[in-house]
Amino acid sequence: MQGYLRSDGRKGIRNQLLVVYLVECAHHVARLIVDQSGQAGVQLVGFPGCYPNAYALRIMQRLCTHPNVGGVLLLSLGCEGFNREELEATVRESGRPVETLVIQECGGTRKTLAAGLAATARIGGRMAEQGRVDMALDELVVGTICGGSDGTSGISANPAVGNSFNRLVAEGATCIFEETGELIGCEHIMMERAVTPELARQIEAVMDKAANYYETMGFGSFAPGNAEGGLTTQEEKSMGAYSKSGDSPISGLIKPGDLPPRGGLYLLDIVPDGEPRFGFPNISDNAEIVELIACGAHLILFTTGRGSVVGSAISPVIKICANPDTYRRMADDMDVNAGAIIEGDASVEQVGKDIFERARAVAAGAPSVSEALGHQEFILTYKTFEPIGPGCLPTARVA
Repeated sequence: MQGYLRSDGRKGIRNQLLVVYLVECAHHVARLIVDQSGQAGVQLVGFPGCYPNAYALRIMQRLCTHPNVGGVLLLSLGCEGFNREELEATVRESGRPVETLVIQECGGTRKTLAAGLAATARIGGRMAEQGRVDMALDELVVGTICGGSDGTSGISANPAVGNSFNRLVAEGATCIFEETGELIGCEHIMMERAVTPELARQIEAVMDKAANYYETMGFGSFAPGNAEGGLTTQEEKSMGAYSKSGDSPISGLIKPGDLPPRGGLYLLDIVPDGEPRFGFPNISDNAEIVELIACGAHLILFTTGRGSVVGSAISPVIKICANPDTYRRMADDMDVNAGAIIEGDASVEQVGKDIFERARAVAAGAPSVSEALGHQEFILTYKTFEPIGPGCLPTARVA
């Protein structure tokens, strides 16, 4: 593999130019700039809210300095609460080219569009000068998530991803699994895999938080579509989601925007801290993909039984289909057919190896199916998180 070397020493497998809207009022103009830029790799991301949000700023800082990102254009209306000056300073300090346009100062839609097209041309020109260097597998960060699960997910695609995680961790790569809201009931199994007793206690605490969150808010991660697909209980869904993690030791617990300090397996806690509050969203595949990317994930392994067409901005999404009938119906949106396990044509180990090799190919530059189709879904929501506890990253202190 070869990657784009960034000033912090990390390497990217893509060289994306982000056009970032900082309030919904700037969304349309930002989209016009992306659509008319005429450049490959120009992508649209943004935050819709008008009021300040520390979580949104932190996540956007991580995304705009992600190793897959080579340059940034920020688009502000001008009167929103987002701290555009701090975000621009963060990107500039990372060594990436960055410019900010304020629509109210530019003079409206047409003038901002013209200025934005000129800016993306300048930024893209500087990005084109970025060379590539050798990149090893132990420099790769891979996240996983499941969406549209059914009765086949937990016995084909999810354990196959777990097998690929085992292979990646053995090679020194960093792997992240998440969906703490969909792992309720699996806390004691995860605690047994924690590398220290303190980490085990931290895992128990975030799982208790997740259970309280869903009990208070009155909804959980078990959707009607899951039942229609053959899942019977929350416990069955949790065990299926858990199987994506494989069986390597759990090296640490992180929250959105935290960067794993070294290779290994990490659990990402995505449930907001503090008492549950009105306005916090339920499980959202696209929002959680963004949170995985904010933790440095170069690519995402996405399993589905019912079927899903989503991809993402910034990092490629590799789709693994659990159900052979779904695969036959939606093959054009899938990278790997884990349904072969259901029909007895392949083992979990064989499909796990296929996923591992597919991840290596995409990291080396081959487009994932969602990339080739132009998918760039993105959601950034309101949340709040406290810093992780001292026992969450025991591997950070290992020499």
